[in-house]
Amino acid sequence: MLDSLVLPCQKEAIEEGRTIFRFLQKMVTLLDHLSVSGSTRREDWGERKVALYYLWLGWYTILLVPAAILGVIVFLYALVHFVSSYYRKEVCESDTVMCPRCDKWCQVWQLRDTCTYAKVSHLFDNEGTVAFAMFMAVWATIFLELWKRHKATFVSKWKVFDWCEEEEELILGVLNDPDCHPKEFRHSYLRSTLVLVLVTLMLVLIIGLTQALVVFRVVAAVLLSEGTWEFVRDHANTVAVMLGAVLHYITMQFMTRVNKAVAFKLCEIGESGESFAATERSFTVKMFTFQFFTLFSSLIYVAFFLGRINGRPGSYVRISGKWRLEECHPSGCLTDLFIQMAVIMLLKQTLNNIFEFTCGHCYKNACREEEKMGRDPCDICKLRDWLRNYDLNDVNFFSLFNEFLEMVVQFSFTTIFVAAFPLAPLLALINNIFEIRLDAIKMVSLERRLVPKKTNDIGIWTKVLEAIGVLAVIANGLVIGVSSDFIPRLVYRYHYGPCANGEADVHVRKDFFPSQLITESGFNVTQCSYKDYRNDVDYSLTSQFWLIMAVRFAFVVLFEHVVVIFKCIAAWFVPDSPMLVKNDRLKDKLCRLKEELQ
Repeated sequence: MLDSLVLPCQKEAIEEGRTIFRFLQKMVTLLDHLSVSGSTRREDWGERKVALYYLWLGWYTILLVPAAILGVIVFLYALVHFVSSYYRKEVCESDTVMCPRCDKWCQVWQLRDTCTYAKVSHLFDNEGTVAFAMFMAVWATIFLELWKRHKATFVSKWKVFDWCEEEEELILGVLNDPDCHPKEFRHSYLRSTLVLVLVTLMLVLIIGLTQALVVFRVVAAVLLSEGTWEFVRDHANTVAVMLGAVLHYITMQFMTRVNKAVAFKLCEIGESGESFAATERSFTVKMFTFQFFTLFSSLIYVAFFLGRINGRPGSYVRISGKWRLEECHPSGCLTDLFIQMAVIMLLKQTLNNIFEFTCGHCYKNACREEEKMGRDPCDICKLRDWLRNYDLNDVNFFSLFNEFLEMVVQFSFTTIFVAAFPLAPLLALINNIFEIRLDAIKMVSLERRLVPKKTNDIGIWTKVLEAIGVLAVIANGLVIGVSSDFIPRLVYRYHYGPCANGEADVHVRKDFFPSQLITESGFNVTQCSYKDYRNDVDYSLTSQFWLIMAVRFAFVVLFEHVVVIFKCIAAWFVPDSPMLVKNDRLKDKLCRLKEELQ
């Protein structure tokens, strides 16, 4: 009766659904007999991959609570010392005249003009930041170890602890062809070399885009400094950094699609004939590598190269011999990194969730719009509720992959450069509270149901998270030791005393126009200072520079060794599986062996 009420295309869809349903019945029947463990039953099968995603996301969100609380405490600690900081008084009352930060339009400026910036930068560049960065590096390890325990409890309850993904593929092969042969593992040095070369070229392209963003910021700062708006002209470099961050976000959205297509093509070249599990792991590694460089190349430049390769008065580094490379923010290089991270995290988390949710509603309502326009499409929405799923968003392998990728990238932001942005865990926590609900709404009402797939782990993502934990130790140590002013302030405080200012005076040369050397009060200066440690006679590096460099190096080595030791202790102290799970598995194995030996 139902077949007579539907259109031809609907009949085809229904018949295809019946065929798939009969196939799934056969599969479930066969899986009952070919279960991995003797205690596995039909009701244990389900969407374990989706369940593990929500299990991981929920656990990650819960573990973000202590990190977010400590980040807020560090921020409040800096807020308490906002005015009473010992070195801020010297900045705010200094008479030092600083050299122009750009060509032509920038003028000399007083160091005390950065008083407000110096106070604000202290909110995320203080002694508490060092302890918080160490905590977050150890937190990443504790999170992974506790996640392994949490996961082990549930996969043991679901009776999939000893499940093997390759066996499931073999079962599906047997369903399609009882005489099938397994896909043999193969390795081709030629294909591997080709993939390695193509991956390298892709990374060079991504890094090239980062250099393009650098050029954009340099040119934008020059153009903004020549504009008519006084506020924009006075803060040209800061506005250029924010515009660069917005352009970086747009580039990320475009390159995500390019990276996905390239990673998939490389898998076809390098993993041709391999099992789906191996191809999925390879695709995940390549895609995340491309995304990591796309997202963090610009941040790495800002953290470790900005303001350090721009030269000095008399020998400035210029692009095409015309535009001077940008300098750090007057209050320090860490301010630029903070602005970059804040803009990208806010844009990425808010806009992605908005687009992800609204686009699903737009797609769902497409059939109703066609009805309003007087069309009579092959519209299954007119039929019963169970046929409306045909109009929902299509799902595939990338549906769940994209969710994992989004969260793992957020995990990277939360741990790798947390020394520059202590409030990152708080933003991640707030985002995840909404993310869990939005993902649930999207999967339940905006998308078709995912094909059930059994699993007992989040797969290669565990290795990726472990690698991020190692990078977090390295990056945070370098950010504090190299990018931050934490080390120079310590050296200044305990070695040189209140009389040294840490900057070099330079007699004005041909780098600046006469109009740039007039202060706001109309005083014509003959010499100015710039942020470096050089002799004012021959521009050679002073002993103060080498002392600070030695202390930076010693701090980075000490920081990373101490944190690595704590990470190893945490990994050893927290077992991967609870004792209850291990004992239950031992009893199950004993019972199965007794049955087999009888």
